[in-house]
Amino acid sequence: MSLDEPNERMGANREDTVARNETFYPGPSRIHLAAFPPKERWDDWTELDSQAWPRRKERHYSLVPTTCFNCESACGLLAYIDKDTHQIQKFEGNPENPGSRGRNCAKGPATLNQITDPDRILYPLKRAGKRGEGKWERVSWDEVLDTIAGRIRKAIVEDRRDEIMYHVGRPGEDGFTERILAAWGVDGHNSHTNICSSGAREGYQLWMGLDRPSPDHANAKVILLISAHLESGHYFNPHAQRIIEGKTSGAKLIVFDTRLSNTATHADHYISPYPGSEAAILLSIANYLIQNNLYNREFVRRWWNWEEYLEQGSEFGDQKSETEEQPRSGEMFIAIGPDQVMFREQRNAEHFAALGKTPDENNGSINISRLRREDNPNFDEFERILKQLYSSYTFEFAAQESGVEAKTLEEIAKLVATAGTRFSSHNWRSATSGISHGWSVARALFMLNSLLGAVATEGGVFPNAWNKFVPKPIYSPPHPKMWNEKTWPREFPLAMNEMSFLLPHFLKEGRGQLDTYFTRVYNPVWTNPDGFSWIEALTDEKLIGCHVALTPVWNETTYFADFILPMGLGPERHDLHSYETHDSQWLGFRQPVMRAARERDGENITDTREVNPGEVWEENEFWMELTWRIDRDGSLGIRQFVESKKSPGTRLSVDEYYGFIFENSVPGLPEKAASENLSPLEFMRRYGSFEINRKVGAIYEETVPGEELDDIREDHLGRVFTRASKPASPNVVPVPSPDGDAEGRRLVGVKVDGEIKRGFPTPSGKLEFFSRTLADWGWREYAIPTYIKSHVHPNNLEPDQTILISTFRLPIQIHTRSANAKWLNEIAHTNPLWLHPSHAVKLGVRTGDLVRVETEIGYFVVKAWVTEGIKPGIVACSHHMGRWKTHESGQKQLTATVRLDHEGDSWGMMRERGTGPYESSDADSLRIWWSDVGVHQNLTFPVHPDPISGMHCWHQAVRVRKAEQTDTYGDIHVDTEKSRQVYQKWLRMTRPADQHSPDGTRRPYWMLRPLKPAREFYKLPEK
Repeated sequence: MSLDEPNERMGANREDTVARNETFYPGPSRIHLAAFPPKERWDDWTELDSQAWPRRKERHYSLVPTTCFNCESACGLLAYIDKDTHQIQKFEGNPENPGSRGRNCAKGPATLNQITDPDRILYPLKRAGKRGEGKWERVSWDEVLDTIAGRIRKAIVEDRRDEIMYHVGRPGEDGFTERILAAWGVDGHNSHTNICSSGAREGYQLWMGLDRPSPDHANAKVILLISAHLESGHYFNPHAQRIIEGKTSGAKLIVFDTRLSNTATHADHYISPYPGSEAAILLSIANYLIQNNLYNREFVRRWWNWEEYLEQGSEFGDQKSETEEQPRSGEMFIAIGPDQVMFREQRNAEHFAALGKTPDENNGSINISRLRREDNPNFDEFERILKQLYSSYTFEFAAQESGVEAKTLEEIAKLVATAGTRFSSHNWRSATSGISHGWSVARALFMLNSLLGAVATEGGVFPNAWNKFVPKPIYSPPHPKMWNEKTWPREFPLAMNEMSFLLPHFLKEGRGQLDTYFTRVYNPVWTNPDGFSWIEALTDEKLIGCHVALTPVWNETTYFADFILPMGLGPERHDLHSYETHDSQWLGFRQPVMRAARERDGENITDTREVNPGEVWEENEFWMELTWRIDRDGSLGIRQFVESKKSPGTRLSVDEYYGFIFENSVPGLPEKAASENLSPLEFMRRYGSFEINRKVGAIYEETVPGEELDDIREDHLGRVFTRASKPASPNVVPVPSPDGDAEGRRLVGVKVDGEIKRGFPTPSGKLEFFSRTLADWGWREYAIPTYIKSHVHPNNLEPDQTILISTFRLPIQIHTRSANAKWLNEIAHTNPLWLHPSHAVKLGVRTGDLVRVETEIGYFVVKAWVTEGIKPGIVACSHHMGRWKTHESGQKQLTATVRLDHEGDSWGMMRERGTGPYESSDADSLRIWWSDVGVHQNLTFPVHPDPISGMHCWHQAVRVRKAEQTDTYGDIHVDTEKSRQVYQKWLRMTRPADQHSPDGTRRPYWMLRPLKPAREFYKLPEK
C-alpha cells in the first residue's frame, strides 16, 4: 500500500506495519498491536471522529511533536492538529521521546484544557489602580517592552544591577534565561529550588559533586524510594515506567512514606517511619552492611576519600553549638578503652539511652575527631574505624527513632544486601524537604549506593550530569561581575540555591530594594511559606519598583503586579531540555505546534504571536527583543548576544538560535537528519527529540588520555593536576569546579592503583564520605554521614503538638499551574487533613468535620479526612489546593473568592464563596459540580531555612483541635510579626561565611551555583 492511499483500511499489527516499511510502535503488550501512528504518516494521519458516531466521519491530522510543561519531566507530546479546522484536537504521547517513550500521565493530555482555557490571559495588561486592587488596562507589547527596557538600562547605567531580579519556578529549559541575565551582566537569577529540592541536592552534592541522582530503575535488583515516586516524584513518569519494568523483571521495591501513597501499595516492603527518622534507618542498614562485611570492599577502597578522612580526622577538636535551638545529635562516637573515656557534654547520652545503656556501659567513647591516625594510614585501619563509627546505629536504635519494628528494618537491610551493584534509590522532596538538616537523609541514602558500589552501574545510580546533554548555544556571555547578596546572603554559604523564600524579610529589614522584578512560572504568594509577608513586600513600591508577571494564567501573585504579560503554554513556545531519566543522553525540543504545522504547509512564520491565540508570546522571542531594546546601539555591550550572525545588525531569530545548536552542538544529529533529507532543525521540528548516547557507563573509571596530561603534578592524596587546557565539548551541562593547584594547574583526575582516572567532580576527585567542605565551613561535626535530630523530633515538640506534612503532591495536579485544567480539577479539587482514626477519636472529629490547625504564626481551618493511610499521631495536607482571588479577574474553575482583612501585622482571610458553574466560551464551565477548592495552608507557615542547604523545612509543629463555633471553612489568620521572629530565630542557627569561611570567600567555589559570578566576586568584602 502506498502512502498516497491513507484512507484505505490499514492493519495496525506489527506484520502489516513493517511490511509497509513504516515504524512500528508497540502497545502495552509489546508484541502485536501498534500504540501510535507510524512517524511516516505524521503529515497526514486519518482517524474516525468518535463524537460523530454512528456517522462515519474522518478527521485528517497533522501530528506535531512538542513536550509537556506540566511538571519537570518534559514528557513528549504529539499535538493532533485538524487539517481542516486548523485547531488542536488532542494531545497524546510522542513515542520518539527517549524519556517518556509515548507514555504520559493525566497532565499531558490535559494540556488541551489549558490552551482552550476561557479564563486565560491573552493580552498584555498594565495595572490601573493600586497593587492588589484588581484594576487593569490593556496595553501594547511595544509600550511594555520600551518601559521595562528603559528601567533596566537605567539601572545598569547607574550601576544598580543588583536591583534587577528574575524569579523563576520551573524553567523548563536548560539555561536560556540565565544566559540572557549574563548578557545583561546581572547576578539576578532567583529560583524556587530552596522550597522544592535543595535538601536532597545538598546531600547528593556532598557525596558525588553533582546534585541529583539518575537511577537506573529498570535494571535494578532492589529499588529503595523515600517518596511517593511512582506517582509524583521528580521525573516521576519516566521513572515510574522504569520502576514497574524493574519490578516486572523481578526487582524488589522498598518504600518509606509516612502516608500510604499509591507508590506504597506497589511496594514489597513498605514502612511508615516517624518523619525525620529516615537517616537513622538508613544508617542502621549501612551498619548492617559494614558489620557483616557485605559492602563492596574494592569499590570503597578505590573510590571513597578514606585517606583524606584519616588524615583530617585528628585536626577536628571540640566545637560547641553556637545555639541550643538546633538539635546536635550528629556527633559520632566510637568505642575505645575504659581508661580513655571522654564525652562532649554528654551530647549523645540520649543515643546510648535508646540502646538501654549508660555512657559508662558503652565501654567508654571518644569523638572520632580525636582519633590519632597512623603515620601511614591504610585501608584496613579505615575499615576498623568504619565499623566502630556506625556500630551504635543498631536496628533497635533506628526502631526507637522511627517507630518501625527492628525486625522489619533487619529484613529490609538483608534485602538491600542482596542487590550488589544493582541497587537503585531515590529521594527528592519528602523528608529532605521537610526537616532541618534534611540533606543528611540523602547523604545517608547515597551511602548505601556507595557501600554497594552501585554508582554509575547497570541498575545503580548515576550522577545526573552524566545522563544529561546541554548543547552549547550560539553565544555564551561571560560570568556576571558582581555578587547579589539578596539571593546569596553570607549567612548561607553552603546553600544549594538562592534563598528566594527569604526575599520579603531581606527587603523589609533593609538589605536593599528591587527596581525591576520578574516572576515567571512562579507564584510566590501562594507557593512559598509566609505568603502574607510576600504581599506586604509586593504592595510596597519602595521595596519593589516594578513587578512584571510573565504568565499564561492568573495566579495569586499576578494580582500584585504592575504588568501581566501573557506567555505561551507548553505547545506555544520553544525550549530545549535534557533530563536524567535513565542511563542515556537525550534532547527534547518543545515548540509552538501551530507554528510548526503552518510551516509544514509552506507558510513563513517569523513571530510566534502570528499563530498563538490573542497576543500570547513565547519567552525566547520576548527576552531577545527586550535585550535588544535595552541596548539598541550596542554601546553597553549587551546587544551582541542577541544579534544575528547571518544578518548582522538585526536581532537573532529563534530559527537561527536553534538551527545553530542543532547543526553545531548535537553530535550525530546533522548526520541523522541528512539521512532523511532534512536539516537538523527540520528533523527536530518533525520528531521533537534526539538520543545522543545510551549506556553512558562509569565515567569516573575512564582513564585520562595523554593529551590532557601536560606538566602534571600529583598531591599526597592522589589528585592529579595538569596545565593542559580542558578539551572543548559541545555539552555544557553544569558541573562543579574543584580547585586546581597553587601553580595554576587544573584538576584533571585522580590516581587510583597507579592509573590516572577521571574520577568524580568533587574536591578530592572521589566520593566524599568525609566532606572537607562541611568541616572547613564550620560544620565539622556533620562531616561524615550522620543522623541529626530534626526541628520536629519528639524531643523538640510540646506535649500537645504533632507534625503536619504539607509537601505531598497529587499525581494529577501541577503545583500552581493546574487551576486551568478542567479534567484534572474534576478529579482532584480539595485538600482535607489526613487524620488517623485513633487521632480523630482523641479530637472528637469525623470525616468532614472542621478542624483548626495552629502553627507558630497563625492557623487555618480545614475539613478532616479520617483514614488509616497515615501514621497515627501525624497529620498531612496536600499543598496543591486552596487557590483564591479577591476580585473577578482570575481562574474560576479551581479558585475561591475571598476577603483579605489586614490591620498592622495581623492578616486574615475569609472565604466568601467557592467555585461553581459559570458561562464562558467553554460549555463545560456550566457543568462544574463542585464548590470546594481546598485551603491555602502555606499562608500560615513561617520560613524555616535550613542552616546548611538553605532548604525551607516544610514540616510544621502544629496543634490540631476541633474548630471553634465561630470558625468557618477556609478561615486563615496570620501574625507577620511572629513570622519575622521565627525568621530571626532560624537565622541565628546559621554559621555565616564572614565568621567561618576558611579562605575569605563567600562560598566554596567548587559548588554548583546558577549564573556563577566571576571568581574575584567570591571574595568577602573587607571589613
